[in-house]
Amino acid sequence: MKYLAGLGHTVTGVDRSPEAIAAAGLYGTAVLADVESGAWPLSDLNRSGQPRQFDAVVVTNYLWRPLFPVILKSLAPHGVLIYETFSAGNESVGKPSRPDFLLHSGELLNGFSALRVVSYECGFIDTPARFVQRLAAVNEPTAGKSNLPPARYRIA
Repeated sequence: MKYLAGLGHTVTGVDRSPEAIAAAGLYGTAVLADVESGAWPLSDLNRSGQPRQFDAVVVTNYLWRPLFPVILKSLAPHGVLIYETFSAGNESVGKPSRPDFLLHSGELLNGFSALRVVSYECGFIDTPARFVQRLAAVNEPTAGKSNLPPARYRIA
C-alpha cells in the first residue's frame, strides 16, 4: 500500500491482522476482515448503485481459492490484476509448505482465464528462496475484442 499510495493512488487494503491494518491505515483505507471465515468486506455498492470495483487489484503472498471469483468481480473494466504467491515446490525450501497454501502448476492462468494475460512467471526465486507464480492481467471488455492489445499495453 505504501508504494502505490506514494505514487498518488487511492488504496484500500484488506487483512485479518490488526497489526497489518494499523500499518496499512497510514497509507489509505484499511479494512480488518477475515475473508476465509466471513463475507467479502468490499461487496457494498458505489454511489451509482453498482458493485464496488477497483482499477487495480494486487494480491501478494496469499492464497484463498474461493476468493478468485470475488477478485474477478472486483476488477473494473480495463482494470489490472497483479497476483504473486507461493507455488508447488515451495515445500522443499520452507514455508508455506501445506498444499492448501501452494498454487498448482498454471493455477493462476486457469483461475483468471477471463482476463488478458500481460505477464506470467512460474518458478524458483533464490533471494529469498521460494517457488512462486506471478500474474499480471487486464480485464478487457469482451464486446468487440480484437486480438491486438489496447495501445496503452502494446509493446513496440
